[in-house]
Amino acid sequence: MEIQSLKNRFGIIGNSPALNHAMNVAMQVANTDLSVLINGESGVGKEVFSQIIHALSARKHNPFIAVNCGAIPEGTIDSELFGHEKGSFTGAVDSRKGYFETVNGGTIFLDEIGEMPLGTQARLLRVLETGEYIKVGSSKVQKTDVRVIAATNKELLEYTHTGKFREDLYYRLNTVPIRVPALRDRKEDIVLLFRKFTTDFADRYKTSPVQLDDEAKNILTNYAWPGNVRELKNIAEQISVLSKDKNINAQQLRNFLPEHQYNHLPVLSGGVGNVSQAEFANEREILYKLFFDMKKDVNELKKMFFDILQNPAMATAAPVYNSDVNISPLPSASSPAVGSYSPASSSPVIFHNGNTQNEYQAHEDVEESLSIVDKEKELIIKALKKHRGKRRDASLDLGISERTLYRKLKEYDIEDL
Repeated sequence: MEIQSLKNRFGIIGNSPALNHAMNVAMQVANTDLSVLINGESGVGKEVFSQIIHALSARKHNPFIAVNCGAIPEGTIDSELFGHEKGSFTGAVDSRKGYFETVNGGTIFLDEIGEMPLGTQARLLRVLETGEYIKVGSSKVQKTDVRVIAATNKELLEYTHTGKFREDLYYRLNTVPIRVPALRDRKEDIVLLFRKFTTDFADRYKTSPVQLDDEAKNILTNYAWPGNVRELKNIAEQISVLSKDKNINAQQLRNFLPEHQYNHLPVLSGGVGNVSQAEFANEREILYKLFFDMKKDVNELKKMFFDILQNPAMATAAPVYNSDVNISPLPSASSPAVGSYSPASSSPVIFHNGNTQNEYQAHEDVEESLSIVDKEKELIIKALKKHRGKRRDASLDLGISERTLYRKLKEYDIEDL
């Protein structure tokens, strides 16, 4: 069967490569008895793929049932799936067949398989491996021939790492994985789907189909659609019913979209209002690197000026332009001045006043250090003294992590106070 005719049969709209790939996998695996695990966000249409697999399989004339594992209470799910004997628990006034008995020879679709309790997972694993199960309250082993198709909107592999899902069951179900793309990953299909939905609703409610202008189509395409196809269908129905004007512009469309525009950018795991101290510590490491680079530049400038102090002739070669400020001129190619700019040197043009000796003497008398490192060391010592050597309190006062403070103590050779 061609993929387009299959889409028409099951009402699937779209031509995105990811959607076509998922459908091709479903068609290829349908005529086998392999277990299939369908992955996808809520609202993408995972159940349709299970119906496609059943309809194209040799079991198509046998029963098909869809079971939402998340909608069945934990205390009754074993009874629902495998049945129970009379008197096996309170309220069991009669024996009951489970889904694996009633659908024998057919297909069972287990939606939201990640919500299945661990005890039920063990029972399901036995069915998949041996085709055997035991009713609740019975000791008799029964056989069944049922193909299992499971679906989830969770990352089951991560659930296996946290003990929420059996690893052996995951690999048994995941024989053939099918990933149904989210609507935001099928941007080229969004307008097509919207047109299909609005046309159907226009026929149902006896109205004219809704039309979107170009700007409205652009907004529709770039909206994140966290509810996927289900949300798009709801929006299309709202517009079809509530909008008096069937020619919808961008502003009219915004009135139907939720105010909170969902995005899928990465965010801090702790949330905006609860950023961990470790995240701040990482930012401080970047700032410290910036400060150390600045310190290197300052040290180079200090070295240059100290060289001038030791050799005043480097600063006296320039003519006096006024009584306050002298500027060393750019040298000619034939006679470069000592200590001034030359093409082969990175030394800067030197600014100085006429009384160079007094200025240098005044500079030498400055005792206060402008080094960032010295200031940082001084602040750390003050914080430790203030909090009587308690590193935790000192780190909080300084706005750094205790680990960073410990490293700084070792780096600056500061003893505990």
